[in-house]
Amino acid sequence: CHTVLHTHMPYPTYLLLGLLLGGPLLFSHGSYGRIVLTPDFVSASLGKTVNLTCRTSRSVTGSDGDNNVAWYQQKSGQAPKLLIYWANRRHTGTPERISGSGSGTDFTLTISRMDEDDAADYYCRRHNWIPRTQ
Repeated sequence: CHTVLHTHMPYPTYLLLGLLLGGPLLFSHGSYGRIVLTPDFVSASLGKTVNLTCRTSRSVTGSDGDNNVAWYQQKSGQAPKLLIYWANRRHTGTPERISGSGSGTDFTLTISRMDEDDAADYYCRRHNWIPRTQ
């Protein structure tokens, strides 16, 4: 399952921002179901806001109240980079214009003021750990 974000530049050059958000949830062991992504295609201009949505088939809210969802960004030829954990907490180095929200089964990654550096693949996954600061 793929979502592609086509970013319109102020001049005739284009970037494709692929959003690879589908597939089974990591570490789910069959107990948390799958993620459904909407929309399949997003068209946005640089400087605009984009919302990426993932929906789990079962709640990923832990007994402690934390929402066990993380968002990653992966650029071509690089390893995935953690952006957001526990649904809404920015990892070290994540710009303030990138934020996460949601609870239970519905989660959103918001990218404000889109720029060329946002060209990447994005992943939404379940997690149950605390990231180390770098």
